[in-house]
Amino acid sequence: MDAFFVSTGIVALAEIGDKTQLLALLLVLRFRQPGPIVLGILVATLANHALAGALGQLVGNVFSDAWLYTLLAVSFIAVAAWTLVPDKLDDDDAPSISRYGAFITTLVAFFVAEMGDKTQIATVVLAAQFDAYFWVVMGTTLGMLLANIPVVFMGNAAAAKLPLDLIRRVASSAFLLMGLYASWLAFQAFQAFQAFQG
Repeated sequence: MDAFFVSTGIVALAEIGDKTQLLALLLVLRFRQPGPIVLGILVATLANHALAGALGQLVGNVFSDAWLYTLLAVSFIAVAAWTLVPDKLDDDDAPSISRYGAFITTLVAFFVAEMGDKTQIATVVLAAQFDAYFWVVMGTTLGMLLANIPVVFMGNAAAAKLPLDLIRRVASSAFLLMGLYASWLAFQAFQAFQAFQG
């Protein structure tokens, strides 16, 4: 269950102020149908994070412990730095007015917006760290929903009052701590390997 709670907390914090929140706001302003938008966010996130989690599990199975922890440390520290950068929604990322309706537009827009996003990278890293694919994917998906559903239902009023810089710093600190812990595990694994060789 650690995988679930850690994944939920980290992604929920990392998503605050992310472009997907801006996307959720644009979608609700356009369609004014919160139900299909929330369902679209859920399905898109499950699909995206399931793929990311599978990649993370593959990485976790391919590398030795020492190299896996080194890769995790570098990844967590990179995501920690990335989290400090405010996210903006480019005009290219904005959903076009779609004849397919709120659900399909949300599904496609969220799936594409998450490709290569910090939360998708975090899902890969978390799935590589924890041997709990299901719980990581469920946790990161819940974290995404916790960050985006309030935007859908409350619009920009609540989001404008959140201390985004503080939230970014807390999320970045969590990633940094996990990176430092993975560095320590990598150091121990390399020492154990050298002792075994000697």
